[in-house]
Amino acid sequence: MKKKLVVLTGAGMSQESGIRTFRDMGGLWEEYDVTEVATPEAWERNPELVMKFYNDRRKQLYESEPNKGHKGLVELEKDFDVQIITQNVDDLHERAGASKVLHLHGELKKVRSTRYPNLIYDLDGWELKFGDLCEKGHQLRPHIVWFGEMVPAMDEAVPLVEQADILVVVGTSLNVYPAAGLVHYIREDVPVFVVDPERPPVYMKGVTFIEEKAGEGVAQLKDKLKQLI
Repeated sequence: MKKKLVVLTGAGMSQESGIRTFRDMGGLWEEYDVTEVATPEAWERNPELVMKFYNDRRKQLYESEPNKGHKGLVELEKDFDVQIITQNVDDLHERAGASKVLHLHGELKKVRSTRYPNLIYDLDGWELKFGDLCEKGHQLRPHIVWFGEMVPAMDEAVPLVEQADILVVVGTSLNVYPAAGLVHYIREDVPVFVVDPERPPVYMKGVTFIEEKAGEGVAQLKDKLKQLI
């Protein structure tokens, strides 16, 4: 039986693939107010702006490739039962070859009905347009969990963390809740590894910090995990 390795990833995971983050210097917050593009109220008030914002993000994603960090996590599947829980809405984990990925905040390449949230579709190409309707005739919206909306995938994520034999955190500031709260569901005796050039607030016993970006950090992580096989 392989040990269960749960990996919680955030924006820093995809940064080396050219995916811009909201919070870092030069990131998206400087150009957009979150209330204008990432809330249900924004969609009601100015759906054109919201749609343009996510179309631009989607177009950028199509031009991006998985980086060394994404690929390094896939290599860990040789020795561990790897479950990735990501705050990212890109599909770079999947494109790198990851077997099990749970998206907490939705998926950029998917859209869903504005009236029936369970009607979810793969979007063909990068552009969502007005007049793109679900099978019941309602406008489609980005399949993204906006600020102020529930995070349904938390119900699946919590048991995964509770069952983990090893927890790894890569590229997340642990500032966005409820996702940041997942680290508190780990059992006390479980080793925790945190990969990030800036130490996020993880106040638990036995935490190993690897203060590197995702690519180099995951490479170092692999060496440390060999001792736990």
